Amino acid sequence: MTHSQLPIIGIPACRIELNGKPAHRVSDKYIECLRMSTDCVPLLVPAFGDIDFASEILERLDGLFLTGSGSNVEPHRYDGLPSREGTAHDPYRDGTSLPLIKAAIDTKVPVFAVCRGIQELNVALGGSLHQNIHELPGKSEHRMNRAANTDERFSVRHPITVERNGLLSEITGGSEVEMVNSLHGQAIDRVGDGLKVEAISEDGVIEAVSASYPNAFALGVQWHPEYPMTESCILSHSLFSAFSTAATKHMNARNSSENKTHAA
Repeated sequence: MTHSQLPIIGIPACRIELNGKPAHRVSDKYIECLRMSTDCVPLLVPAFGDIDFASEILERLDGLFLTGSGSNVEPHRYDGLPSREGTAHDPYRDGTSLPLIKAAIDTKVPVFAVCRGIQELNVALGGSLHQNIHELPGKSEHRMNRAANTDERFSVRHPITVERNGLLSEITGGSEVEMVNSLHGQAIDRVGDGLKVEAISEDGVIEAVSASYPNAFALGVQWHPEYPMTESCILSHSLFSAFSTAATKHMNARNSSENKTHAA
């Protein structure tokens, strides 16, 4: 495969303040995991804010990768109650990623969503979020241990039950239970239109969803499969491999369509 034939994956950035000035950022671990485990080219998408040209961006992409972040989706995006004081938000990312997700689903551009990403996927399709799941009756502590070092934070914390006959089950070769890390304070409440639950934790938190659209790859996971990407992280490599395969298929179909158009 030559470089001119590699699938291009769009990664919506976060908008942050850097030395008092706005900047666009994607954590390096997300770019590195694509480099290490796929044949795809990462391409950062600036956090424009509310956009009306999502289709123009997606015409040039073969996949959409939605990353985790320290910010949360603004509650007004899903008719939720106002956030507590001090909650981090990124309206510029929301305004960019939510239209991109909807347009990607509509045009069957493959989507892989991680942590904040699964929450964006759910909200983009009309779902809602629990803002503080650790306070709900019967729910465990899913937030990261901020006193721990990076490797400890991203170590596996709890099992998930994988639903049978779903996309995640197919990716894992029929596995019924997987171990995952946990670094989130919010999670899916009402499931978005067209989404199917793929996995749940022992305390009933939705850990993975997929889009139930024909011939479309759209998968969201609540954990962080991007780190660490060691050889022993079989689940992580399987997820990114499946995403890479879907992006390659989309690229080939897009190239075939463009060739037919030029030939005509």
